[in-house]
Amino acid sequence: MQDANRIDSNKARKLLKQKLHNRMDASGDYATSIEGVTLYRRDVPNNIETCFYRPLIVLVAQGSKQTQVGTEIYAYKEGDVMVTGVDLPVASTITQASSEKPYLSVTLDVDKELLAQLTVELARNTVPANLTISGLFIQKAGADILDAFLRLVELLDRPERISILGPMIKKEIHYLLLIGACGHKLRSFHSLGSKSNQIVQAAAWLKENLAQPVLVEELAEQANMAPSTFHRYFREITSLSPLQYQKRLRLHEAQRLMLVENLDAGSASVSVGYESLSQFSREYKRLFGDPPHRNVTNLRQQLENAQT
Repeated sequence: MQDANRIDSNKARKLLKQKLHNRMDASGDYATSIEGVTLYRRDVPNNIETCFYRPLIVLVAQGSKQTQVGTEIYAYKEGDVMVTGVDLPVASTITQASSEKPYLSVTLDVDKELLAQLTVELARNTVPANLTISGLFIQKAGADILDAFLRLVELLDRPERISILGPMIKKEIHYLLLIGACGHKLRSFHSLGSKSNQIVQAAAWLKENLAQPVLVEELAEQANMAPSTFHRYFREITSLSPLQYQKRLRLHEAQRLMLVENLDAGSASVSVGYESLSQFSREYKRLFGDPPHRNVTNLRQQLENAQT
């Protein structure tokens, strides 16, 4: 049994902020030696950024953020947990941050296999087969979740313990979310046979085969749904139609190829399935605000400025 002092909310939140401050002395993204765990600090509010969220668990330790999925806007702040159960196209912005009180957060990649395993073990907590929800949800972090994240960050000071205790704490966090107030939402994405799970699998197929032509009828057949039903559930969860979702995936991957792997626009567009460079450039500018070369040049400059 845990020491009761370890699960005092205020104490855990204060200690977590202190630990994050000590580990991040400037604005940036900080990879850690714990697989799937990244720390974030931002010293000023930022402009809206268009990006793709992968399945994530985000605990905000200080400051606040706003994320838009389709027409829905989600605001979350210190002490909140934001969870995405599927890859989602979003527009996000840090709304509260300063050099004195920066935005601080800890992110943990969702372990889909672990969630599926825990969902089976929690079979008594079933979810309606037809339940569909937005792929993003927010809840308050209880004392138990705050304490688990604190212990996860504290492991960074004891690297010799990470290989044993890291997986245990990550499993604990997944478990606490599954049995918490929004657990039925998270379970729905990993309950075989549920509509949400079928959409998650279809979205995963699109991500893994983003350069392939897609027929919605074939995707619907794979999900054992009528095309109209599949289209409706897909939009409810991701905010986009399947074809719009594929387009966003392609454009974000093309941006990554140009930024990280130094491909030119033509090569990147072909790699993600575009046959027309002019169409690619038009759709890229519509999403990111600038043509491919200018957008990537600006992003590189921003990264260089952040590192100096």
